[in-house]
Amino acid sequence: MNYPKVILKSGKDQSVRRYHPWIFSGAIKKIIGNVNEGDLVYVTDNKDEFLAIGHYQIGSIMVRIISFEEKEIEDSIWKEKIEKAYELRKMTGIATSENNNVYRLVHAEGDGLPGLIIDFYNGTAVIQMHSIGMYLNREHIVNALKEVLGDKLTAVYDKSENTIPFKSDIEAKNGYIYGESSENIVLEYGNKFKINWEEGQKTGFFVDQRENRKLVAEYSKGRSVLNVFGYTGGFSVYAMKGDAKLVHSVDSSKKAIELTNENIDLNFEDTSRHEAFAVDAFEYLNNIDNKYDLIILDPPAFAKHQNVLHNALQGYKRLNIKAIEQIKPGGILFTFSCSQVVSKENFRKTIFTAATNTGRNVRILHQLNQPVDHPINVYHPESEYLKGLVVYVE
Repeated sequence: MNYPKVILKSGKDQSVRRYHPWIFSGAIKKIIGNVNEGDLVYVTDNKDEFLAIGHYQIGSIMVRIISFEEKEIEDSIWKEKIEKAYELRKMTGIATSENNNVYRLVHAEGDGLPGLIIDFYNGTAVIQMHSIGMYLNREHIVNALKEVLGDKLTAVYDKSENTIPFKSDIEAKNGYIYGESSENIVLEYGNKFKINWEEGQKTGFFVDQRENRKLVAEYSKGRSVLNVFGYTGGFSVYAMKGDAKLVHSVDSSKKAIELTNENIDLNFEDTSRHEAFAVDAFEYLNNIDNKYDLIILDPPAFAKHQNVLHNALQGYKRLNIKAIEQIKPGGILFTFSCSQVVSKENFRKTIFTAATNTGRNVRILHQLNQPVDHPINVYHPESEYLKGLVVYVE
């Protein structure tokens, strides 16, 4: 193998031996050979013993491991890994259900492909690449998708413009890299959603909340529901389907609110139970006393880096204090964090502190996380990013 060699410092090889797929800059002793961002590198310990092969990148995470086997990385690896990911989705039923044609096909480290996200929307695969190595292999990835999905695939849309590391020389542009698609209506548990992958957040839809949306429907009957940070109204549609008395959707984005109303219209002839507001979530929560008995708090990631963790936890605390203080007695609160650096323990402690500040009696009914199409790599705890609690407030 003719790859440049990355040699780790003594004692810095233990996480790799435990199959963690990241190598941080501080663990590297030296690099032998000319290496450019995105190149494959051969990783060894301080005694020149093979450890792994991965993509090199300038930054805190300098190597993202593709293989722990000492063999040449061939083009066929993309098909092999994507096929394994697809087989998992078929095995769990999420890729074969008649009531569902939207799911995550590749979940980065969870599927052994660090830096690669692929969400499938009724024939269109939307790709986000978070590493240069993945971006340079996008042609191989598209070919693999065509082989694995066959006639189920009509288009591939690359949405990596804002996810490729900004320090790189690559100027990624969003756009179709295979086929084209005008079909942007998907089914999730029989509910219809219009997806805007070209302009929407992430890949266009928060696929990871599917099972938690379904749970909201089960608790919504006869309740007054507030969906805060509602984005395109996923939770709102499920609350309506669950026969909520009324549903209010709140998001600061006017475009998101417009799409929320479209999604409500797609699913219901009578939309009089629903109203949407394009306002700041914190401002809206200032005066909702006794108005709602089911509240959903699904904010964007308050912390993307460890150095802002404290501020993020304070933000989650303030947000949940407002909701717990003002929810009707006997109310149900669904509260989430999608910040990778916020652990389940930290999040739970934050909700505990928020409840203590209100003086109300609060009990946990459910502890929630991401669904089966967002698998967690047992060797990479960071891939468990979504956590949530359903609490009952007396």
